[in-house]
Amino acid sequence: MTMRVGILTAGGDSPGLNAAIRGFGKAAIGTHGMELIGFRDGMRGLAENRFTE
Repeated sequence: MTMRVGILTAGGDSPGLNAAIRGFGKAAIGTHGMELIGFRDGMRGLAENRFTE
């Protein structure tokens, strides 16, 4: 069974956030074999099930 992990941010500007998400994603996929999904539009995307694999 493959573990699926979602990433959700508050959506504000934050230096280094893209790099942190990329590093997490590379480790989750490459090292741990997880599936990664991202939610669009923060909490609204989570509530309305709007995500991208």
